[in-house]
Amino acid sequence: MTFTTRLTAAVLCGVVVAASVPATASAHATRGELLDVVPVSTMDTNQLVTYLGDHDLDASRVRFAVDAKRITYRTIDPFGKPTTASALIALPRNEDRTPRQAAWLHGTTGYRGSVASVADGNDRAAALLFASAGYLTTAPDYLGLGTGPGHHPYVDAPSTVTASVDALRAAREFAAWKGLRPDPRVMITGHSQGGHAAMALGQALQSGADARLKVGGLAPIGGPFKPSLLVAKATNDEIANGVAYMAYWTVAWNRLHHLYDHPAEAFRDPAIEALFDGEHRNEEIFRHLPATMAELLTATYLDRVKHPTGVLRAKLRQADGYCDWRPAVPVTIYSSAGDKDTLLETSAYCDQRLKRHHAKSTLIDLGADVNHGKAAKLALPRILADFDRG
Repeated sequence: MTFTTRLTAAVLCGVVVAASVPATASAHATRGELLDVVPVSTMDTNQLVTYLGDHDLDASRVRFAVDAKRITYRTIDPFGKPTTASALIALPRNEDRTPRQAAWLHGTTGYRGSVASVADGNDRAAALLFASAGYLTTAPDYLGLGTGPGHHPYVDAPSTVTASVDALRAAREFAAWKGLRPDPRVMITGHSQGGHAAMALGQALQSGADARLKVGGLAPIGGPFKPSLLVAKATNDEIANGVAYMAYWTVAWNRLHHLYDHPAEAFRDPAIEALFDGEHRNEEIFRHLPATMAELLTATYLDRVKHPTGVLRAKLRQADGYCDWRPAVPVTIYSSAGDKDTLLETSAYCDQRLKRHHAKSTLIDLGADVNHGKAAKLALPRILADFDRG
């Protein structure tokens, strides 16, 4: 019996069980092919109201019970080689056979166990918020996080896009086995790293990354929309948590673009590189980081980052460009004057670039008393209300 037959039989019997693809599977696998489904949680509406309230989210739009699953699916790594990734899918328990779709793209985490398919935290709560309002919701873990192998290519939009598109394909496959025909329009939102990823995913879907998926809405929150600016400010210790972001980014981009041969070339303490293997909890990472950039990076490497050339300069320019297009749907960008991590300035940059391309874009400043983390909790209920009207 094939994997597909086994999973289909399990779904038709009303029970989803964990299963895995045989080791002899074809090397010519289909991107987005569903490999594994594991139940994560089931909540009725009363439980959801309490749960979302515990995560400081407005639960007034809860209408349906939700079943959440962790899926594993086929995708590709940043170099185009086959790999696997995981995601959370959250399904409303209702009679709608053609549910609308939402995608939640999470923010920075160095620990693979912090993502929605594994951990009961803010990202899972965000996914359940949308599902409880009737959306088939997909929350990709990205590459190298969750149960996916390897290292996470941090702030690498191209590979975040391929992993996210393939997660949506896998979610659609699972939905089909449940007898559902999801609306092809995907309402896309995400916070921090996920805000940047939301714009990149929207651009990819509008450009035809999958003919069966369309952009239904775009509402990024506090995204690092101009990484080159944030890198420049971080090198001068001008953003909150800049040392952590820069350490992670330096390690991840070296794996992608070979920026140094040995960690001692970049880090004053070469052991810092090992912190970003996906196995160290965020609290442990922070505990081992210095307070300033001058203490983190060698003088030579810090100067190189302050004055990027070659591949580093080219990749930063590419990363700056995910607001340089004209979405076919209105875009609402949420940020706050109190965000000292990704800065209101970079959200304003995205808004300006979109308007230069004659897009309909609105920038919402949530206030000087709203920090980076609180912005998502305030924005999410407003985004859901807007998606419902869309």
